Amino acid sequence: MQPPPMNSEVQQQIDWRDWLRRWDAQQVGYVPEREARFTVLFDALAALLPASFVALDLACGPGSISQRLLARFPGARAIAVDIDPVMLAIGGGALGAVDGRLRWIEADLASPDWLEAVGETQVDAVLSATALHWLSPEPLARLYRDLGRLLRPGGLFLNGDHMAFNPALPTFTRLSQQVLDEQWTDAAFASRGIETAEQWWDALALEPALAPLLAERARRFAGKQRQKTPPGFDLHVAALRDAGFREVGTIWQVLSNRVLLAVR
Repeated sequence: MQPPPMNSEVQQQIDWRDWLRRWDAQQVGYVPEREARFTVLFDALAALLPASFVALDLACGPGSISQRLLARFPGARAIAVDIDPVMLAIGGGALGAVDGRLRWIEADLASPDWLEAVGETQVDAVLSATALHWLSPEPLARLYRDLGRLLRPGGLFLNGDHMAFNPALPTFTRLSQQVLDEQWTDAAFASRGIETAEQWWDALALEPALAPLLAERARRFAGKQRQKTPPGFDLHVAALRDAGFREVGTIWQVLSNRVLLAVR
């Protein structure tokens, strides 16, 4: 799975760092607690791992987790994995290899052979944020089984995402959805001076040099659809336990927005 090549002259025409900055800004519109959630992820790593470790940034996008992780932990190394060639181009263009500490990998997490592309037999931590809700229950459970083999004993999996409440808690679900509905309207974004994801992608499409990558992205995502009902919190917990994680629980939460920690 390789994106169309981009020559160095074309790469220099694009302000990769500004596109990454704008990405982070519009993502805060959807998750106002985003930076706090990142801090929780890294505080857990600081408390539970040695100073030097290898982390897998799963469904990395343009590398928001990897950028912050490597800045906070000078002894760490990160492997950033995503299927989206546009996200990887922005991340790679803006961040590069961080003195050899960051490696970018193209792989589809919904594919049974995604792990072959990573090229690691063991890592200390796996992190993800606002991403795994794309996976339906079967590929999600398979992914967790793969992580159970990849993580060393005592290794950590941390996932920051909206994970729905149990159906037996309809009031909690209604309250959480009401908050999200209010935060995610176009009017709410406009009032805060934040561009929406749609506006960000529309602006990106005006970069002529990115046309081949955008076309490749459209091809890769043609058969993928966002689920109407992503796997809820209970399903994540059950799948992680089935995959061999001995401790699974929430370490931070604002309604359905949670950080889930699983210990191998």
